[in-house]
Amino acid sequence: MADDFLKKLNEMPIVASVKDDYGLDEVLNSECGVVFIIYGDLCSIARIVSKVKESGKIAIVHIDLIEGLTSRDIAVKYIRENTQADGIISTKPGIVKAAKEMNLIAIQRFFLIDSLALENFKKQVVHEYADAIEILPAVMPKVIRKVVSFSRVPVIVGGLISDKEDVMLALQAGAVAVSSSNSAIWFLL
Repeated sequence: MADDFLKKLNEMPIVASVKDDYGLDEVLNSECGVVFIIYGDLCSIARIVSKVKESGKIAIVHIDLIEGLTSRDIAVKYIRENTQADGIISTKPGIVKAAKEMNLIAIQRFFLIDSLALENFKKQVVHEYADAIEILPAVMPKVIRKVVSFSRVPVIVGGLISDKEDVMLALQAGAVAVSSSNSAIWFLL
């Protein structure tokens, strides 16, 4: 499953981060092969994932942002057994590990807001469980290069992307893909 994920990212390095039903409808007509679902609740997540899957895209659920789910392994099991999701994103290493153990694509998200956060990131042992990491914000090519240099898994970046130049700078810095909730970005490449 992770191989298909990386293949889709190589084909189209822009990941749509969908935050509402309007964005969901819009992404179905985009070339994005991977969709991060960053909204929904216990009652709607299966429907949202189903729409993404019906359009032939890989569906990754940001489990921390789904209302009604807790930050425990049972939430990953719920996603695995009650939706067609291909994987999850979480800021929590235990959730990422659980997803990997349940054969889901596992992405760990990090907010690198200062040098201390970067140093803490370097110390964390996330790479043995994560198929990829996502760092935010994305508009920092120098930091992206540093992260790519010591990461053993592919690096996706997101946050504050506003135009094609931001996308290209992030990709040139070594990111495998750029995630954005700005639908104008989904149609750039």
